[in-house]
Amino acid sequence: MTDIIDGNAVAQSIRDDLTDAIDQLADEGVRPSLATVLMSDDPASETYVSMKQNDCEEVGIEAIDIDIDPDADAAELYDTVDDLNADENVNGILVQMPVPDHVEDREVLRAIDPLKDVDGFHPENVGRLVAGDARYKPCTPHGIQKLIAHAGVDTEGKDAVVVGRSDIVGKPMANLFIQKAPGGNATTTVCHSRTENLAERTRSADIVVAAAGVPEMIDGDMIGEGATVIDVGINRVEADTEKGYELVGDVEYESAKEKAGAITPVPGGVGPMTRAMLLYNTVKAAGLQHDVAVDLP
Repeated sequence: MTDIIDGNAVAQSIRDDLTDAIDQLADEGVRPSLATVLMSDDPASETYVSMKQNDCEEVGIEAIDIDIDPDADAAELYDTVDDLNADENVNGILVQMPVPDHVEDREVLRAIDPLKDVDGFHPENVGRLVAGDARYKPCTPHGIQKLIAHAGVDTEGKDAVVVGRSDIVGKPMANLFIQKAPGGNATTTVCHSRTENLAERTRSADIVVAAAGVPEMIDGDMIGEGATVIDVGINRVEADTEKGYELVGDVEYESAKEKAGAITPVPGGVGPMTRAMLLYNTVKAAGLQHDVAVDLP
């Protein structure tokens, strides 16, 4: 019987466990804080930021909400980030992507203080991850590690295939899989749009992480019997529904479920974990910045 990995339940467990660490910080007079900066009028981005702020309030993290006019000069965003870097009461900074075309996203990531970069995308933090000394693991790959562990799957010695090579998921996920550490020690292959015989590679894998952003590109015929399937994709496709669309992953769920030993649904799989691990990193950042040892789940 296939194990449907409930990301909502695992994320809630992590949020519950974080309260102990937040209490430890409170005993030292520290309240973790996360500043979210939105320079977009995209409804999806606005929704994501709102959800992250609600998550913060649920666990006792102060949420600082900053909106910048999308038509404003890029300097306004950089000045805002500089001010947040200098504010000792701000522990984490998240600039919601995408930013407008006239703003260079890589420059935005470089502008954030690495100690406050709770997304884990600053070059310094990326380098530390690759070197095996991560300060903050990027939220989605870290959440995937937690989901795999929750499913009782040991990655050591397994063949893992990551489909997608983005800086946000694919590359850091592959790096975590190959680390000599819990959740790692896997033999890892990264596939992408130029990969030949993709089905052959995914079919031979013990673990498949689908993060290519292509709706239902991986079906049951591409999954090996008993494999663990983690679907990172969340794609809107036209459908005969009240909204006129439905959300699907990069995996064709129904057929893959027949082959997989464990699989994440969309929605309700990886998404909630990304937000939970953002809280995790924010609490860790508060501890590091105030030199308070905290017990993280």
